[in-house]
Amino acid sequence: MRKEIANAIIELSKQQNIAFLTGDLGFMALEPIREALGNKFINAGVSEQNMISVAAGLTFSGLQAWVYSIAPFCYARPFEQIRNDACFNKRPIKLIANGGGYGYGVMGATHHALEDYGILSTLPNMQCFIPAFAADVNPIVNKMAKIPHPCYLRLGRCEKPANFTLEKYHPWRRLVQGHGPLLIFMGPLVGSFIEPSLQIEEKNRPEIWVATELPLSLESIPTPLLKKLADARNFYVIEEHVATGGFGQQLLWLLLKNDFHIPRFFHGFAKGYISGKYGSQQFHRKESGIDLHSIFQSLNLTLTELSS
Repeated sequence: MRKEIANAIIELSKQQNIAFLTGDLGFMALEPIREALGNKFINAGVSEQNMISVAAGLTFSGLQAWVYSIAPFCYARPFEQIRNDACFNKRPIKLIANGGGYGYGVMGATHHALEDYGILSTLPNMQCFIPAFAADVNPIVNKMAKIPHPCYLRLGRCEKPANFTLEKYHPWRRLVQGHGPLLIFMGPLVGSFIEPSLQIEEKNRPEIWVATELPLSLESIPTPLLKKLADARNFYVIEEHVATGGFGQQLLWLLLKNDFHIPRFFHGFAKGYISGKYGSQQFHRKESGIDLHSIFQSLNLTLTELSS
């Protein structure tokens, strides 16, 4: 999604007075932004805490500040500055975190972001965006630009099937309609489930929804999904994030708070490093049980059924 974020920022810079800061990252991706923004493009160096404070200062001069780094360096290392300088002061700082979840694979835990939107959701005046597809980036950037307080954008690798047509962006979308289990995703992981699910007979086919924004509100959940939840015997939430503070817990809390009937709940989430080894993003998904094969096995669907 790095190409899409660069294009979106360049287009935004034609409409709004923005600054873009990077923590010495983005080689072969951010050069077009540097050319477009000139001296409003700032390489802050490997100094993430200072970068957030500088961004906060720039907002007092009338600029909207967009800050880019690898996900854990964007939210974890400068957390104090995000909390104190950005959130408590309601500054229009927009955090762009590349490589959410296990996105950086073999680079290990220091480069993984497994608790990011859960942690940031605890802060006042913070809104989080987790695009599921590359096409989501531009409308999300435009939406973030209109929000007068801090936002967090978690980028990942788009996994949309090439021949699948997306509906217009919305915080909640139904991607696959079926009469089987109800699956609700957050993040790009959902892309790998679309094509296999569409091959299943409709009476057994999972119904797949994806959410892309936090915090949640009951009013934002589409009526068809609320009806499906009311009728379902089971529903499954799947995300590349730890359970604590994650989308699953936030959704469950919201439904319970509003006296909503909760069917049997299954939560697929990032479980850290079970084997003590590092590997590819797919390796960690499989180890956490959130890959396609593991989820379908838990649903009593086998991949041999997909072609039947």
